[in-house]
Amino acid sequence: MLGDDEDVFDSVTWESPNTNYDEEPSTSRGPGFRQSTFDSNEDPHQPKWEGYLHTSVRDPVKELAETKDAYVSYLVSAMTNLPIFSTTNPSSRRRFQDFVFLRDHLVRDFPACVVPALPDKHRLEYVTGDRFSPEFMERRRLELHRFLQRLARHPTLQRSTLLRAFFESTEWHVHMHQHVAHPPTNEHSQGLMDNLSDALLNAFTRVRKPDERFLAMRENVDKFEEGLVVGERLFGRIRGRTSDGNPESGEDLTADYHDLAVAVQGLGFLESGITDPLNHFSNTLLEFSALLRHTTQTTTDPLLTHIHSLLTYSHANRAVLKLRDQKQLDFEELSDYLSGVTSERDRLAAVISGHAGSTGLGIGAYLKDRVDAIRGADDDRSRVEKMRKLDAKIKELQDAVTTAHETSDALSDETLREQTVFQYSKEAEMKEMLGNLADGQIELYKAAMEEWDRIIPVIQRIRVDV
Repeated sequence: MLGDDEDVFDSVTWESPNTNYDEEPSTSRGPGFRQSTFDSNEDPHQPKWEGYLHTSVRDPVKELAETKDAYVSYLVSAMTNLPIFSTTNPSSRRRFQDFVFLRDHLVRDFPACVVPALPDKHRLEYVTGDRFSPEFMERRRLELHRFLQRLARHPTLQRSTLLRAFFESTEWHVHMHQHVAHPPTNEHSQGLMDNLSDALLNAFTRVRKPDERFLAMRENVDKFEEGLVVGERLFGRIRGRTSDGNPESGEDLTADYHDLAVAVQGLGFLESGITDPLNHFSNTLLEFSALLRHTTQTTTDPLLTHIHSLLTYSHANRAVLKLRDQKQLDFEELSDYLSGVTSERDRLAAVISGHAGSTGLGIGAYLKDRVDAIRGADDDRSRVEKMRKLDAKIKELQDAVTTAHETSDALSDETLREQTVFQYSKEAEMKEMLGNLADGQIELYKAAMEEWDRIIPVIQRIRVDV
């Protein structure tokens, strides 16, 4: 058993050295800042930052109000020392469709990077009202703010020319059209080939020689997402039982405290001698009910939104792991195809040389020879012509296998870096999310203690004559 004075959280620290993305780095090490000198012992799989980029989304404004084309614009701003930016404090106003364009083209331009998802355009859970209500605009602003933060933490995406234009360009629509017409061909991609081949992976195909490193990563992603799903379900249930807005459900605790306050106030009218203390007690119950509702709106609802956002971010990370498997499968399938074509060429060479039995190709090759003989295709001239075509195909396949192998290796290295970046971002967001939850609960219990401390002496002064 633990002693009363033993702190079970002695080993827990909230300090995360060199991972604070909300302040300018004070040293030249850690996420958000690239080291100025080359370290020969540096891990090549570690991401490299060239500077910091701090972003914010604020001041939502309804544009073209009272028209059918009304929309909401947001002020996006940044503070940076990245050389790709022309100013250290760029800012501009953007609408949700601009964020959609930015995200879609970053996914296309950087297929090996974990590009976070945007909030669903029609997802209105936990929010009441239309898309121009203050509650919805604030929730959307917070999600867009988090989206840009994730881009800013990424050492490759933060240096994208499209992201720079998103913050700086005064002619954004012109830049969008130019980007569509002339997509970049030499963006910083950590040495990965720019054009990835179409994936061969389908729902029923698996990599035959899986890399243990990526199996462990996939297992960690599964556990992380499972924990988020459980947390979302748990806090969703807590929210429903605390303040679901439906008194008839019988599980709305705020409504129960409100009803109890009304009942106590009614009792005060019947007990004339203790009317004032009962009215004070009723007011305390009403205040506590309001505190619960306030905590739901300021702590629980943002927590649920953040959990859902982290889930979508993790899905984007999973997609990169799947892409790496696809590239490895491309290499395996092409290697098998090359092996089959080479075996066929060797079989024909053995037949022509009169040593068909020494090829070790078995009954299948023998049956194929017999079928060719029946079809009249067993003459040496046709075999030589076929061998010539097979030699050309083998040369083509050898080049394709080499390219696929280089692509697979490059994507594996990039994926290792992406997992490190995702881990940095995940840790920062989990710290922020759990910190906000703790602050909200502390605020609730402090206010509740003050309310009950004020009413307890009033209740104690009640004297009932027996």
